[in-house]
This record gives sequence, C-alpha cells and structure tokens, in this order.
Amino acid sequence: MTEAATARAPDGAQAVRRALDVLHCFHDNGADLSASDLARRLGLSVSTAHRLARTLFGAGFLEQDARTSRYRLGPAVTELGRLSYHQRGLHLAAPELTDLAERTGATADLALRSGSHAVIVAGGSVAPKVALRRPLHSTALGKVLLAWARPGEGGPSSLPPLPAFTDRTIVEPAALEAELAKVRSAGHALNDGESAYGVRTLAVPVLDGGGHARFALAVRATPSVITAARTQWFLSQARSCARALEVLLLSPAERRPSAS
Repeated sequence: MTEAATARAPDGAQAVRRALDVLHCFHDNGADLSASDLARRLGLSVSTAHRLARTLFGAGFLEQDARTSRYRLGPAVTELGRLSYHQRGLHLAAPELTDLAERTGATADLALRSGSHAVIVAGGSVAPKVALRRPLHSTALGKVLLAWARPGEGGPSSLPPLPAFTDRTIVEPAALEAELAKVRSAGHALNDGESAYGVRTLAVPVLDGGGHARFALAVRATPSVITAARTQWFLSQARSCARALEVLLLSPAERRPSAS
C-alpha cells in the first residue's frame, strides 16, 4: 500500500495497515530485508519504513541481524503462529497426512485460503526454506479453495492478473471459471504441470456443513506415480483422509452430516 493510498485512512488505522504491510513483505520466505528494501516494496519513504521496522522490532515481531541491520520475522510471529496452529487443531491433522503420504507414496499437504493464495499449513511441504504460499489459479489446492469458496472470499474475478508458470498455466479468468465448473462437477482438482513441469497434483475439499471448503487436501507426485490408471485410487485415499479431517478440524456444529 503506497503512502498516497493510506493517507486517507485515520491515523491509527493507517499505522496498523502499514505495520501489517511490513510483515507481509516477508511472505516469500526470501532473504532478510533492509529498511530500503521495505520502503521500495511498499512505496514508502526510507525513514517511514525504518520507523515501522523499529517499532515492530521493539514488539518482537521483527528481529534484526546485528551485522547487516537487515530484518527478518521475529519471535512474536512464531509464537502467534504456533498458537494459531494449535487453536485450529492442525496438530491433529499431522498423523492423518503422514499416514496418507505413507499409503500413497505421494506428498500430502493441507492448505487454507489467504487472499489470492493457498497457504499450506500442514503436511510434507511444511519445512524450513520452503515457501508455503501457492497461487490459487495454478495449483490443485487453489482450484479447490476457489471452487468451493466460502462466502465473501471471491472468485476468479477478484484475483490479480494470473501469471504463467508454464505453458499449461491458466491465465484467463474466463478459462479459470470454466475449469472451476469442471472441478465442482468432478469433485476434485488436478494440476498437471501448471505450476511446474513434471509435477502432478490431485486435491479434494475438506467441506463444512454449508458445502464450503475450509481446507484443501492434496497428494502430489510425478506423473509416473499418479498415473491416469491410478487416479481414482489416489482420489479415494485423499477423500477418506479429507472426511477424517472434517471430524478432527471442525466442530460438530460445523460438520456435514455423517455419511449413511
């Protein structure tokens, strides 16, 4: 958010918005950032970026390398992240995902939606130095979260321009809408080389009682593992796991009726 864009907001709200924007600069899990880096990314003056970073540093939301003066996310973010992880019950999902991965020989991931991205919150891809955010339009996880979007989350028209990662990536909103209709009809999403060549992913929703995807569950491997002949078997394994996660992660009032 630029300084001009935030100037119209009340002072308190503007300060909070800018502080959150600083934290969001670290989403890509890249190198530590200087005040100049933050200023350039946010369209702020260096002095404003420096002041915001020092305030967040003082509160523990950023930490600073004593040698380079560059910033990274701080312990307060880690603490809140761990609290959110447990409050959502995501620690309960880990054994189910591990079992799914062992049965299928694929990487199993669980994601939820954050704006225009799917954020992987549990599973085999959750590891240091691995970016956890995936674009919605080019991933099976993202297609599921779009196809069964919760009220107020928005569809393809709400997304920013859709970048191409391979020549298979869907980059037109109308084509994405058509793809989502197929996903809803099939009950699952496929990513076959749309985000990276040589990767095939199947994803299914973890649905609530309203028919909305609280989470998306995916199994990911190479095309030689997830073959056309074995697709239905992989889907049956993923759906069984998704159903178990509905029980583990949703309260009784939020769940779908039990299958008869």
